[in-house]
Amino acid sequence: MNQDHKPEGKQSFIAAARREQIIEAAVQTLDDIGYVNASLAKIAKRAGISTALISYHFSDKNDLMNHLLIKLVERSTSYVLERVNQGHTPEEKLEAFIAASLAYQVTHPAHQTALIEIIFNARTPEQVPYYKLDADEDEEDALVSTLQHILREGQQQGVFGNFHVAIMSNVIQGAIGEFLLNPSTKDVDLETYSSELISIIQQATKKL
Repeated sequence: MNQDHKPEGKQSFIAAARREQIIEAAVQTLDDIGYVNASLAKIAKRAGISTALISYHFSDKNDLMNHLLIKLVERSTSYVLERVNQGHTPEEKLEAFIAASLAYQVTHPAHQTALIEIIFNARTPEQVPYYKLDADEDEEDALVSTLQHILREGQQQGVFGNFHVAIMSNVIQGAIGEFLLNPSTKDVDLETYSSELISIIQQATKKL
């Protein structure tokens, strides 16, 4: 009976591998020439396959980019949360959140560039830029939710001071996001930036 499912399972595996190949080619294309210049033909060329094969897996460029966006968010989220979950106290979790978020940027620079390219250039069918879309409450960013939970947990346990959680969350995320994007920090290495930011946030969040 199991033998009857082997061909179907094999086909599913091949299809998944092909989609992953296309996804990675799309990442490299966005990193190299940006969203506007990226086309299915150019992505196919980089992947070493035909454009028709991409069209078999994705209906058009928007469909591919939507799948890529989901993949990129899932990967960065998984990377950060895996390290945050190793912490036992709010202080340890906050430090892990900052360090892991910065480390992911450095170890996956092409992914970060692709993510930014999609968010700031992709449009909905109604031509609304992705960055202007309001996230549904049910689809709240997992990293935002996690960071705010850590901050609230620290306040509830009395180890963090009294501050506005949403604002502090924005400050932390803003500093993380500016690491690779801001020219003023281009000569600062990851270890220095990470340790300095952690120290600053520790001072800002600790209970006086």
